[in-house]
Amino acid sequence: MNDLTNNAVWLEWLLEGVHRAQWALLQMLHATGMTGEVDGQPAWPFAMRIAGENLLIDQAQARQFAISLAVVAGVALLLAVSIFWRRKRRWLWAGSVLALLLAPWPSAAVLFTEAHPTSFHASSIPFSDRTIARGAAHYAALCVQCHGANGKGQGALASAQKVWPPNFASPLLWRRADGDLLWAIRHGVKGRDGAPTMPAFASSVGPDEAWELLHYLRALAAGELLSATGNWPQPVHLPDMQLRCQRAHKTQLSQWQEQRVLLLTADPKTLLPDPRMVTIWLPERDVEQVPDNVDCVVADAGRARQAMALVNGGSRIDDTQWLTDRRGWLRARNARGAAAWADDDLLCKSPLADVEAGPGTKNDDQLTRIIRTMDAEPVRFVKGGRVH
Repeated sequence: MNDLTNNAVWLEWLLEGVHRAQWALLQMLHATGMTGEVDGQPAWPFAMRIAGENLLIDQAQARQFAISLAVVAGVALLLAVSIFWRRKRRWLWAGSVLALLLAPWPSAAVLFTEAHPTSFHASSIPFSDRTIARGAAHYAALCVQCHGANGKGQGALASAQKVWPPNFASPLLWRRADGDLLWAIRHGVKGRDGAPTMPAFASSVGPDEAWELLHYLRALAAGELLSATGNWPQPVHLPDMQLRCQRAHKTQLSQWQEQRVLLLTADPKTLLPDPRMVTIWLPERDVEQVPDNVDCVVADAGRARQAMALVNGGSRIDDTQWLTDRRGWLRARNARGAAAWADDDLLCKSPLADVEAGPGTKNDDQLTRIIRTMDAEPVRFVKGGRVH
């Protein structure tokens, strides 16, 4: 689940710093009127951007880039000193030029990647059961004939395409920047020869509809990966849902920020309240009353069950429990309809993670062990060059 290991903190800082620098440049250009807007957000005006996702793969090149940035910072300091130290100005200038020439600059092919005006766009709508349902309708109308019902690129018209449609049940949706995916939907995709390989849908799909489609694809892909591997090798959030809660002012799942969430479809009558998490019941059909031993009930049970069935790989979701970490990432699932958890129920974890992670004792129960592991191994991955 983690692209970044504990031994690569420097890489996380580098990638996040590079992303923030490019984002800040975009905001400055937009504020000064040097770039306009596309699809409601500031448009990236350059044909290329720094590719953090490439630096993650080639850490040798990333290390060279970090050293070169340090050299540039040192040169800037020398040039500042030369303003006041006139006697040594020529030597300082010569040293600066030499340092820049000797810096281990990374390969331009690794450092840069193609950009689009929407490359730094972020979703304008939430990842929720409502947007997933709407995205499903868009997908059925526009995409299923080529990409197939399971998103693996095996639709009825796939073989007739110039380039075979991509498999969404792969890391594709988690590697490419959201804004680049938005551009592909709205403005199409072209091959290396410049010929279209996927049509543009801007005339029939607005920005919000495109984001809904991407939310559906992410839920679909997460479920397909779960079915294929038995895990969520790529992270997925618990979709936002409308709730009825014991606390009347809480009406959405997203309002329980920084809280672990337990979502269950099983009958909560025998459930013991757990202060370590917010407990939300997803019943088979809508109910009016919130049971005393849960915090909330999902208001639109039918729509939420469809979304969770999708994330669950299309399998039955009765007698199932899902557990999120404090940032809303789905981390564990118990499909046995029992309160008891097992270590194998932790389905989203770092390949390097040990279920014993975090301080604890051998006498901890399985749920406590899962919670300790989630806290010790937070989800950290790079998408479009940005650390999430």
